[in-house]
Amino acid sequence: MAYSGVLDDVRGAATLGIPAHLPVFLCSEEFDVRVCGSRYDRYCRDALEMARVQIEAVERFDYDWAWLQVDDCIEFEPLGVGVKGEGDILPATCKYLPAAPAALDALREHGYRVEGRMEILLEAIRLVKAHFGDSVCVTGRTAAPFSSATLAFGMMECLSMVYENPGFLRKAIAFFEDYQLRFGLDQLRAGADAIWFGDCNASGHLISPDIYRTFAMEPARRVSCGYREAGGLVIYHASEENPAMVDLQADAEFSILSVGPGIDIEMARDIVKGRICLSGNIDPLAVLERGTPEDVRRAVELTVERVSRHGGHVLNSGEMIPRDTPEANIRTFVESARAAWNRGMEPQP
Repeated sequence: MAYSGVLDDVRGAATLGIPAHLPVFLCSEEFDVRVCGSRYDRYCRDALEMARVQIEAVERFDYDWAWLQVDDCIEFEPLGVGVKGEGDILPATCKYLPAAPAALDALREHGYRVEGRMEILLEAIRLVKAHFGDSVCVTGRTAAPFSSATLAFGMMECLSMVYENPGFLRKAIAFFEDYQLRFGLDQLRAGADAIWFGDCNASGHLISPDIYRTFAMEPARRVSCGYREAGGLVIYHASEENPAMVDLQADAEFSILSVGPGIDIEMARDIVKGRICLSGNIDPLAVLERGTPEDVRRAVELTVERVSRHGGHVLNSGEMIPRDTPEANIRTFVESARAAWNRGMEPQP
């Protein structure tokens, strides 16, 4: 709702406190693009349009953040990874780099530099920050190192390398550790308050806890620590639903752990045992897209009363909500969260 203390409230929740106002986020970018009269292929390639949509969405729906997640391809296009998507279909990686020493040498020769849509994102962050100042949590995005390797070389290829060529995989992950650290720091310098640190290809849907611990956890932790040392908040999202993986991620030194909709949020809170702030995890499909406003209100009130009220929690959807989600459900999400929180803050007779 664009208020001056929002960053204090987000940081308060991130340090496991009870904020003055509950931060209310929503993974709504596709929805926002539609309701703000844009089209995704225009939005993701035009800084002015990206900023316009973010500003209008925050002002129309009272989100406490501006979420410039964009898509998973933005930093991989300049490296030669194929990208496909048009109209309102989000760009996706395809035509991956060959998992060969020459390809890795070419990445190293290219190094880190801001190109293409990377600069568009940085400029949009500057514009959104200039408009809102510190009255919303401006949030940029990077991919964590393990997921970065899978987006560059392909998921199946990287899973094979875990067993057949672990040395190459580690070198690729090390390259992306530096690359994504620098991209995130550039976003923080542009005005981002937080980084959405995506690692869905390192989730328990795809890899085991042992593989996560061996290949993904420490590189992600080191990048997160770099962002945090620069003053940024880190919201780590692997859409995780596996209790063993949630337990590992709680120790990886992120600011906030965003969990997927398939795990009960109270169970996730019990797993992390006060080690990390949680974000989530209202179901974007069953509740927000397909439910009634009353369904949304009940889900939000239950989460606020059973989890948010204890501190260390930021309300959000568990994943990106579909573009055709009813506007009434989004308004209900935000309004019922604020009403439920404010009821609990009133003095009791």
